[in-house]
Amino acid sequence: MPIEIPIATARPPRAITVRIDLSIFSNRPFVGGASLVEAGRRAIRYAREVQLQTADDVWARIEALAREHPGGVVATDGDGTLWSGDVGEDLFHAFLDRGRVEPQAVEALSSIARAHDLSDAGKGSDIARRIYGAYLEGAYPEERTCELMTWCFAGWTRDEVQAFAGEVVARGNLSGRLHGEVHAVLARAQAAGIERVLVSASPFAVVKEAGARVGFDASRVVAALPRFDGERMLAGVEAPIPYGEGKMHRLRERVGAERRIYASFGDNGFDVALLSGADVPVAVRPKAKLRARAAEVPGLVELVPATRQREGG
Repeated sequence: MPIEIPIATARPPRAITVRIDLSIFSNRPFVGGASLVEAGRRAIRYAREVQLQTADDVWARIEALAREHPGGVVATDGDGTLWSGDVGEDLFHAFLDRGRVEPQAVEALSSIARAHDLSDAGKGSDIARRIYGAYLEGAYPEERTCELMTWCFAGWTRDEVQAFAGEVVARGNLSGRLHGEVHAVLARAQAAGIERVLVSASPFAVVKEAGARVGFDASRVVAALPRFDGERMLAGVEAPIPYGEGKMHRLRERVGAERRIYASFGDNGFDVALLSGADVPVAVRPKAKLRARAAEVPGLVELVPATRQREGG
């Protein structure tokens, strides 16, 4: 027999709100990515406590460390950290559009394609696009992709690559892509005479050009280096490139094993080693892969974006 329940005693299901980070399904970060601390639009709240700090907060900590332990350095990633986007990818796509893929590079690209069950038909740029597509689908390693973007100019001379990289950066509106909150800290470090080092997995030629536009001398740029035979590029790199653990390896190679790293700045999962090696590890507009690995970086803080710092007064 049916049971009647008075409306007054009925209880609707308890409402819950679920925020899902959709960026994990894409290789492209969405604009204004989610915070490690605050669940923004489309973001999951993190159980681990990560402190938000302003540029003033981070600089105060660096300044205190420099007083107590003189002679240290500040290290920063480039792509996604100093600026939005990826200058290595800018260079690579411009290279594909230019279409000048020399026989030496075509041979290396074809070998990679066959090894990964991809077609090696067509021009060198066609093969390179297939490999890049495999990377986007998770079928080709990210580190190897960074290496490919570095040596794809095999057969070009040093001067040709450097001039081309300069053209790409000049067209890329870098000044409109800068992350002001990071530059505010780096400017203070520079004024205080603290060495700053730019560490990137992108090709040296394009990082040199981009770095020069934000105050980094070429001697303070650590990036992926292709191999050369005299003045002509070969289809290979100087391993390891500054990717993952390679970032700390190459940074230590440049500044020395004993020097203190006051702070390091990064935005992605492959910056974990760089961040972990610093007294003050700073996440900058962190992407999903860094948010997922936040617990691996003791003391990780997140830098408040410049726009929010201005809004907060």
